[in-house]
Amino acid sequence: MSAPTNTFKAALKAGEPQLGCWLALADAYAAEVVSTAGFDWLLVDGEHAPNDLRSTLEQIRVVEASDSHPVARLPIGETWMIKQYLDAGVQSILVPMVESGQQAEDLVRAVRYPPAGVRGVGSSLARVSRFGAIPNYLTTADEQICLLVQVENRLGLEALGDILETDIDGVFIGPADLAADLGHLGNADHPLVVSAIMDALARIVDAGKAAGILTLDPEMQKKCVDQGATFLATDIDVTLLAKASRSAAKSGAAILSNASNQAS
Repeated sequence: MSAPTNTFKAALKAGEPQLGCWLALADAYAAEVVSTAGFDWLLVDGEHAPNDLRSTLEQIRVVEASDSHPVARLPIGETWMIKQYLDAGVQSILVPMVESGQQAEDLVRAVRYPPAGVRGVGSSLARVSRFGAIPNYLTTADEQICLLVQVENRLGLEALGDILETDIDGVFIGPADLAADLGHLGNADHPLVVSAIMDALARIVDAGKAAGILTLDPEMQKKCVDQGATFLATDIDVTLLAKASRSAAKSGAAILSNASNQAS
């Protein structure tokens, strides 16, 4: 028995567009709700959402039981942390703030076993091997790990060529941080930011890597897909809940207000 096939990685390699959504509510029940929506992949956010390894694992479990593929974003690309997430059974990870080819190469080595990498060997007691029930896990794991790196500032853009020369699976562009670093904090729609994103996506695609982005703007989503983005996140669970809640409260308040006016 070998390591489970990473269907998300296979789809990216085949150039098949994958639709995703961000999970930032840090709750397994909420993740299970979103997993019924029909997204190809769901990302459990450990960088800006209040998730740790245990809460991430709870959400990974429920997403695994659906037709969506779970991806986890780590808070930082530390080797010891990557090891823990991989051993917990996360096959696809996104690492934020990658700024050099060397950093990307270090991440590649962190997700691989020796001699190709430095991942610690402890799978026999870990969930990833079904606690030792997958006898060939060690020899088949590397090829099923999907490593995505996040480029989101000027340093990352300047080093993009070097990053793309490493054996990563894809590059995700972070519009919000990129906008801030380019001097347009809170304005990812600025023409300079959009131009930088489009150029980066084109370079990623030309290098034969999967290009990804999160944007809630339908027009920008279309632009990114037309530019060759393969893994596209179009919404965030927090945003969806906040928007629907505020809309419901506004509608309810209008009903009460109308009723009060008629009564008077």
